[in-house]
Amino acid sequence: MNASPTSILDTIGNTPLLPLQHVVPANSARIFVKLETQNPTGSMKDRMALAMIEAPESDGRLPPGGAVVEYTGGSTGVSLALICAVKKHPLHIVTSDAFSKEKLDHMRLLGARLTLIPSENGKQTERLTKDMIREAHRIAEQTGAYLTAQMENTDQLHAYTLMADEIWAQTGGRIDGFVQSVGTAASLRGIAETLRQRDADIRVVAVEPAESAVLSGGPSGAHKIDGIGAGYVVPLWRDGIAHHIERVSTDEAKAMAFRLAAEEGLFCGTSTGANVTAALRLAEQLGPDATVVTIMCDTGMKYLKTFAEHLTS
Repeated sequence: MNASPTSILDTIGNTPLLPLQHVVPANSARIFVKLETQNPTGSMKDRMALAMIEAPESDGRLPPGGAVVEYTGGSTGVSLALICAVKKHPLHIVTSDAFSKEKLDHMRLLGARLTLIPSENGKQTERLTKDMIREAHRIAEQTGAYLTAQMENTDQLHAYTLMADEIWAQTGGRIDGFVQSVGTAASLRGIAETLRQRDADIRVVAVEPAESAVLSGGPSGAHKIDGIGAGYVVPLWRDGIAHHIERVSTDEAKAMAFRLAAEEGLFCGTSTGANVTAALRLAEQLGPDATVVTIMCDTGMKYLKTFAEHLTS
């Protein structure tokens, strides 16, 4: 972090790497989590949102004060809303009632305009993802706004190259496995490719919802792990990015998120629960002399109402 930040944007990145103490069993590899909750909006998406705005600003695709449009399940929208508020770009977000109300409210409070696409029983599906994308393209074409288009935007890869450099430095180059869930695939791809340039033997595991395990050859389905599992093979995905694709169910992800809160004091979202579930499986395979790194993608405060409903049901 910049010792003397001049803007909230200067506080993005350089997040801590924390060892898990209690959920990791004996005779298992060490597991470290990158605390992306320390970013300004409590999400790793602050990194990619900044990259997706700064790159087109620098080459003229996005003029000063130019409008921006994006489709998002929430965290990317919140992060873009923060960046655009600071940089004075009007922002139009296409999202859905399938995603947490806390995220939608956060986007509005940061000044974004929202268009909501109805979901099927509050779940994320391939149809919903593609409906959101279609509407964002329509708005961009109609208004002339710059479409960041996170599912195909390669500007964001630079943000994750920098994140990989942080992980390498924080582990002293001692890392045997890396685990990350797949939304756009940019974070997994950017981090994994950079780490492998330093050590080709690092084992990379991709995580997807068991209910919609399209990357590992399963059918598209509905799930409730926010931010991952688009329901189809996303454009930024590349075969060979991961050695293995781990399937984690919504129930498993949620249960682990609750365990992390109760046992480690880490209040996180369900994508983090999925990451740690998969990291535990890899850690068991690699054994006690190994080190596994995964990502705490965002804070559980983004899902507080949803989690509270579960606790009182």
